[in-house]
Amino acid sequence: MIRIKQNKTKLWSSSYQLLVTLMRVLFGFGWLMAGLTKMSGKAGEASWYQYPGQFLTDYFNAALLKPNVPEFYKTFIEHFCLNEVLPFNYIIPAVQVILGVFLILGVWILPSVLICMFMHINFILSGNMNIISLTLYTSAFGIMMNLEKAHVLTLHRLLKSKRSGKQPAAPALSEVSEEALQPVGVSLP
Repeated sequence: MIRIKQNKTKLWSSSYQLLVTLMRVLFGFGWLMAGLTKMSGKAGEASWYQYPGQFLTDYFNAALLKPNVPEFYKTFIEHFCLNEVLPFNYIIPAVQVILGVFLILGVWILPSVLICMFMHINFILSGNMNIISLTLYTSAFGIMMNLEKAHVLTLHRLLKSKRSGKQPAAPALSEVSEEALQPVGVSLP
């Protein structure tokens, strides 16, 4: 009876860990694809690099006309973003690609997620609230809330284990059987 319960707990823990890892990889893939489509252009559309600053200038001007954009953000767009369109034109896609790769490989997960959230907050503040925005933002919070489980199957963990010469990680205490915790020579009732 105890073994069945332990096996169910271990199965649930492993499944949950796999889902968090899958969420991290898919989140990274989403950011990678967002950056690549801006760099190369979607089917039939021009890339951001083909006409530098055109898309962002149009995007910022449209955001200034939206009623759901906060006034402080409109001021930020008008006095800062519109003056710095060209750097943003090249920085945004490059950062999206880099963050996507980092998340897929599992390198610098927390800084990557925090930067993604910062970029996403700016996207939402500019008046773009949709189901994709909510899904990405929820995924970022999910990864942050399960950061320990998000470090499974990562390049960071692999390199750390090779450097130390140890196995990737010891099992969590919840995964250790009761027999292993008993002193030698003592049997379970």
